[in-house]
Amino acid sequence: MVTVAVIAPGAMGSAVAGRLIQSGCSVLTILEGRSDETRKRAKEVGMVDASITAIAEQADLVLSIIPPRDAYSFAKKFADALATVSRFNKEVVFADCNAVNPNTVKKIATLFDNISAGFVDGCIIGGPPTSDGYNPTFYISGDHQAGLDSFGGLEKYGLKIKVLSGEGVGTGDASALKMSYAGISKGITGLFTTMILAAHSSSSATSEALLHELRASQPALLERITRTVPPMLPKAYRWVGEMQEIAAFVGNGEGEIYEGIAKTYERIERGLQDDSNGDVKALKDFVNLARKQL
Repeated sequence: MVTVAVIAPGAMGSAVAGRLIQSGCSVLTILEGRSDETRKRAKEVGMVDASITAIAEQADLVLSIIPPRDAYSFAKKFADALATVSRFNKEVVFADCNAVNPNTVKKIATLFDNISAGFVDGCIIGGPPTSDGYNPTFYISGDHQAGLDSFGGLEKYGLKIKVLSGEGVGTGDASALKMSYAGISKGITGLFTTMILAAHSSSSATSEALLHELRASQPALLERITRTVPPMLPKAYRWVGEMQEIAAFVGNGEGEIYEGIAKTYERIERGLQDDSNGDVKALKDFVNLARKQL
């Protein structure tokens, strides 16, 4: 039986773990310090609580699926734990599947240079696996062929995996893909959010006129707003770090637009905790009116 560690059991991680468990894998995770809701989610899909040391000893593969701001610190803790255990010459594969820029993932990869571990640069595009058979795609790249082969073997356990190939492909390329894709998809949602709030701040008449004009001249954009803004709200705190990583990826001054979008997502995160300025309500009202107009 293949033993996989999935860190952590958030919405994506727990769904990925559930897919692997249904297909015959044993899946470990770390529940120390996690909320009751997270513990319940992990238990429902069959994940097994373990210490970081136990995971270092037992896991064949480790999939890091956590907020970008925590990607390096967790990898450092795991590499430190791995250096203290004996695996009897059996190599573990560590896959960073987080929304980090290529420079960040290359820095993470160096943590595993001198210990018994293979490193895989990965990214996930799509939503969590669902019971109707939907799977997101794991794109992977790297300089460790055995690690890529090991990760690719998870296809027989229900995951959808694509290995980036071609001249010069290596660590950083899967992360670059994630930055590019999320910069478009989540960047657009951030632009929607920014301009809806700006219109609302001007006046209710401006907001209403924006909605009506979008319906008349850009109905596809208005429909996308109704689909992408509501599910963004509870995820905004995660997208702050992602936008900052994208800003660093783009660089050359042009990346500053993503620093601005990160601030928009920070604003939404604050609004979810205290909506005294009415930002979250304004977005929800705009979406509800748009749905009625479409």
